[in-house]
Amino acid sequence: MKAEHHSTIGARLIALAALVAITASCSSSSSSSSAPPSGSAPAAPVPQKLWGDMKPVVSVKELMRDLIDPLADNIFESVAIIKDKHGTVERKPTTQEDWDRIRIGATTMAEAAYLLKVPRPFAPPGDLNNSVGPRAVELSPDQITAKVEKDPVEWNARIEALRNVGLQVLDIVKRKDVQELWDASENLDNACEGCHRSYWYPGETPAYYAELRRIAEATKRRPGSKPAGSDAASSGAKGKKP
Repeated sequence: MKAEHHSTIGARLIALAALVAITASCSSSSSSSSAPPSGSAPAAPVPQKLWGDMKPVVSVKELMRDLIDPLADNIFESVAIIKDKHGTVERKPTTQEDWDRIRIGATTMAEAAYLLKVPRPFAPPGDLNNSVGPRAVELSPDQITAKVEKDPVEWNARIEALRNVGLQVLDIVKRKDVQELWDASENLDNACEGCHRSYWYPGETPAYYAELRRIAEATKRRPGSKPAGSDAASSGAKGKKP
């Protein structure tokens, strides 16, 4: 009986040892298969997705009118030379409140510019811009959309140019450099006008204005007459914003 008892215990010990060996082998194999090869970089983390898709509320025209345009004036109006009957006055930021206003405008440029990357209509329903008539100089919303779809690289480049001005002004605010504000204001005007002339009113060319001047001269001799195209001409004033 003793011999049989010892034999049973020995068999159990051998079976237990075999089970431990198999488990260790499986664990080692699983670990080695999941670990990256020696010398290779760890896998890049999967980027987090947004909580939801970005959905536009208004058209590009309304976004410019109600958000980007008004706060762009915080930059445009920060420096100026004003001449009147009392003399010449230079406008420039002098208080912390002045610089805070400029910073708000810069933040808007840097952040809101990217809202233009969200696909949205270019004008509200029924708004065709100044795209109808023999002297129409603006593209219709459908024409603008077609142009963007044909060359999205330009559209994104225009957006980046606007955003870069915001970044530039944020840096200027930190240093309170009034002189550089003049350059930034000009850069902002160039970014805005470059985009508008490409997408909104590309028809306002030097030839177009030369023709308007010719028509104006021809109609000057008619008392009480209104120069043809004068309304269109006024729409092309510098700083026009959709």
